[in-house]
Amino acid sequence: MFKTVVGHSNDPDSESAIVEILNQCDRALSGDLPQAGILLAAIDFDHAEIVQKIVSIYPEIELIGGTTDGEMSSVLGFQQDSLVLILFCSDRLQIRAGIGRRISQDFHRALEEAIAQATTDLTQPIKLCITLPEGLTSVSAVKLVDCLNQLLGKVPIFGGLTADQWRFKQSYQFYKNEVYSDAIPILVFSGHLLLSHGLASGWNPIGTVGQVTKVEDNVVYEIDHHRALDFYYRYLGEHPPSSEYPLMVFDPTRQYSYMRAPSGSYNPTLGSVTFFGDIPEQAIVQITETTRDRILLASQASMQQAIQNYPGSQPSTILFFSCASRRQILGSRTLEEYNLTQQCLKQTLVSCGFYTNGEIAPLEQHGTSYFHNETFIALLLGEE
Repeated sequence: MFKTVVGHSNDPDSESAIVEILNQCDRALSGDLPQAGILLAAIDFDHAEIVQKIVSIYPEIELIGGTTDGEMSSVLGFQQDSLVLILFCSDRLQIRAGIGRRISQDFHRALEEAIAQATTDLTQPIKLCITLPEGLTSVSAVKLVDCLNQLLGKVPIFGGLTADQWRFKQSYQFYKNEVYSDAIPILVFSGHLLLSHGLASGWNPIGTVGQVTKVEDNVVYEIDHHRALDFYYRYLGEHPPSSEYPLMVFDPTRQYSYMRAPSGSYNPTLGSVTFFGDIPEQAIVQITETTRDRILLASQASMQQAIQNYPGSQPSTILFFSCASRRQILGSRTLEEYNLTQQCLKQTLVSCGFYTNGEIAPLEQHGTSYFHNETFIALLLGEE
């Protein structure tokens, strides 16, 4: 049995919101005891009060979570300034949590600590890792994901960077009954788990491709041995690089691609452009453009991919990870993104998700995980 339940409240009062959520979950659990959970919270809640309340009700729960730029669920659809809790029950899966602290000081050591905590008593191979790391430190999210890939081997990794509603000051991560910043919580699933995913952005390439010839982490200085800023000006005139015109970055095989969004910071003197994620030297890139309609349809395409690739008969739940930049561009139409995914389903599934400061998922089924910008990810979970 793999059972999931979700509670969702848009009550701005922390105590009232978590009581409402726990009551929703209790009714749906019908006496079953949750083994693990994920908590997604807007930035202005009293997070310490909330996690302590959850653990007081479920003392043995393996709980992770973090703050968001917007939340969604099968209870209330898309919301802002809300609180969501998804709980997992299973008698065949092992689900364990871990936390890595102070990632800005030594992220490799922090990841080793988190994995050691989460895997101490596992007796079956790990099938999935979900993580909600800090995204507002100097640590490169790309290097963080690369390190997780190395430490976990072929385990698919999904998740998103925690957010603070576009303030870019401080986000928070949750582990059991504690609240952290500068941390990386993980939740690993082992045993008879089935999963599939889809991802899509909605941005289409324009112009010709170029090759990154000078770069330092997330700052691109040259494309085709010319100033990176001039590569943008060639297609956009004097329009400065912005998240509306991200780069499509092709993987080494040229079969897949991922998105890198400009941060809005650029140097007219040096001609450099800063992005929200690292870009490899010699990478093949292309400028992209979109419309709100195409951004919305990408969420549906992501959902359809996940359904088509699901290896079982009926999944139990869906997790969504979408980019905060998508929400900024969509504005009042953001609620349509979640609604379109539901049109792909024959019956309602328990689901939840959040708007992130960067998404994590493989480019292909069961492949190596990458860090993404401006992408919508749908993750289906079920039991063999």
